[in-house]
Amino acid sequence: MKTTTPPLTRRLAAEALGSATLVAVVVGSGIAAQQLSPHDTGLQLLENSTTTVFDLGVLILILGPVSGAHFNPVVSLADWLAGRHTRTGLTGLHLTAYCAAQSLGAITGAVIANVMFDQAAVQISTHHRLTGGHLLGEIVATAGLIVIVFALARTGRAVLAPVAVAAWIGAAYWFTSSTSFANPAVTLGRIFTDTFAGIAPASAPGFVAAQLIGALIGLGLIAILYPRTAVAADNVVIPHHLAAD
Repeated sequence: MKTTTPPLTRRLAAEALGSATLVAVVVGSGIAAQQLSPHDTGLQLLENSTTTVFDLGVLILILGPVSGAHFNPVVSLADWLAGRHTRTGLTGLHLTAYCAAQSLGAITGAVIANVMFDQAAVQISTHHRLTGGHLLGEIVATAGLIVIVFALARTGRAVLAPVAVAAWIGAAYWFTSSTSFANPAVTLGRIFTDTFAGIAPASAPGFVAAQLIGALIGLGLIAILYPRTAVAADNVVIPHHLAAD
């Protein structure tokens, strides 16, 4: 069976589709949760997080063999950084393209969710989230995500990524003060909805900075935990060099 890497156009389409769907689910389930449980914030978060966990696992399963199912600029950045010397990750050009596709997809997903619930298509969030606790939460959530993704890849267990990544994000929804955005593209997309899942533009840069710091910490932990396995796999989240073309 032919095992070449899918063309870049197909990978970008998968990243855009995955990011759009992820944000549409995050925002849409947040709106639905507000409508179903208007007086219970804890129940709203449970509804929002449960839906996101199921969706993320399915997206990784479906789109992982095409693009790796990053759906996240910090995952793509970590893939590039970890694979620079061994040429097992993204190239610099492909990194830029992945990040653009993820960001455009995320914005599109927020707009779709708004429209599905008969709200204004484009909104700007007024939900300010920028506190020291929120930023630390984003560092922790993102570092954990990177450790999970690369630990699975470098130990040949990437097949478990749909469950493990979704489980981490679901848990981090609850134990981090920021509710675990852990994704610059998702952060950008959530600016464009003034609903339960939104984030104000003034808060977004701090979240993105914290996510980048978390990604670097995660890579540092991987270098400590798995120092001799860098060649094994930096092609994450799902090894997409095995996908049939």
